[in-house]
Amino acid sequence: MDNREVIGSWLSGPRAAAEKMGADFGYRGERLGLPKDGPGSIASVGRRVAALFIDWVLSVLIAYGLIAHRDLHQANNWALVVFAVVSVISLGLVGSTPGKMIMRLRVVQVDGGRLTPVGAALRTLLLVLVVPAVVFDRDSRGLHDRAVKAVQVRI
Repeated sequence: MDNREVIGSWLSGPRAAAEKMGADFGYRGERLGLPKDGPGSIASVGRRVAALFIDWVLSVLIAYGLIAHRDLHQANNWALVVFAVVSVISLGLVGSTPGKMIMRLRVVQVDGGRLTPVGAALRTLLLVLVVPAVVFDRDSRGLHDRAVKAVQVRI
């Protein structure tokens, strides 16, 4: 075996190496019975990060204008609380945060049902802890989604 092949498989990761050996992982969401593309398919990581960024900016603006009395340092401290409250309420009621609505995303149960208010609260708690959100499976579902049996899909 050529050394370049070994280094190439190491750099591209275990999935690429397994696919090169003939393993077929399918597309993201296939194991969950979701379509490959279009509405109902798993949301891309880029869209989800953009939605999170939009939600964070809105939270900082709300904290800055309503809670921190135009003190940026205090606004940053309160932003996480505002983010959590907005997430729990909006996910529990409509299944999308404002950022997710703008990015055309929705959080649903794996079976297609709505996320319960308790599920939205648990998911948000795990999301603000950060670590469960950055550990994800091959369907791009973070541990915070897996804990409540949810998935983020495109609308």
